[in-house]
Amino acid sequence: MAVELIRIVSRSSPMALAQVERVRAELAARNPEIRTEVVPVTTSGDRWQGDLAKLGGKGAFTKEVDAALLAGEADLAVHCVKDVPADRPLPAGTVFAAYLARDDIRDALVDPAGRTLDQLPPGTRIGTSSVRRVAQLTAVYPELVTVPIRGNANRRLEKLAAGEADALLLAVSGLERIGMTDRISQVLGVDEMCPPIGAGVLALQCREGDTDVIEAVSGLGDPATWREMTAERMFLHVLQGHCNSPIAGYAKAERDGRLSLWGRVFSPDGKTVLDAHEWAGPLDPATLGTSVAVALLRQGARELIDTIPH
Repeated sequence: MAVELIRIVSRSSPMALAQVERVRAELAARNPEIRTEVVPVTTSGDRWQGDLAKLGGKGAFTKEVDAALLAGEADLAVHCVKDVPADRPLPAGTVFAAYLARDDIRDALVDPAGRTLDQLPPGTRIGTSSVRRVAQLTAVYPELVTVPIRGNANRRLEKLAAGEADALLLAVSGLERIGMTDRISQVLGVDEMCPPIGAGVLALQCREGDTDVIEAVSGLGDPATWREMTAERMFLHVLQGHCNSPIAGYAKAERDGRLSLWGRVFSPDGKTVLDAHEWAGPLDPATLGTSVAVALLRQGARELIDTIPH
């Protein structure tokens, strides 16, 4: 029996709801006969404004969403891949049915005065809670100050307006989703600010046994993004990084089918940087992810990650 209704569980932030609307629109274009409805949840990560590590890390944004899926209250979850922990498997009984085509993976500076990082005076407070951003920013701009700022992008922009920071670092893709790209004062290249694993990618998660739902949504998947995510998530899994690990990297599937992966591990102050870059050649994506992680482990990545409290 073909599925008639798909209930999509989502965090209730404007960003999460915008992501769900993208999925609904793509699904309606492919399967106009399927109705969709949204089941909103508020996660512990959304409610908690302190250090994420104290809540058990990134899983704080996915736990309640997973629970709704497993309890049968919803049929589909939409996740930002960068928020889904890779140091442990997906909850038993669930699978990723598709990765949507990748959005922009870069970071952006939001400065109310429209300046670039080079133009910011010493002591400027940059709002970010990302250890990856802090490490890279501190290494190149030690005169700038980072201040912890949490919440979804809309909330962070409100905090910026309230004076809790002088400028922000945010994901370009997130600002695109909430229609706020006009706030960007500088887009940082991946060589200036290496992105998080899974940047710019939405994943569709279903219950393993829901073959009708899996079949209905798997057509939304992008094959190139699937290869990139397989490599990136295996890379992170082998490194066993936690939410306080300054790990960055991205895979790129070329049009001719070649796949490369760039991986980096930083010390929190950004002074130590371990780098590895490989092309897959005949390797499958998961083997590429493993190979780049092993190259970093040979350089001392394990010690670097394990010395960071979490």
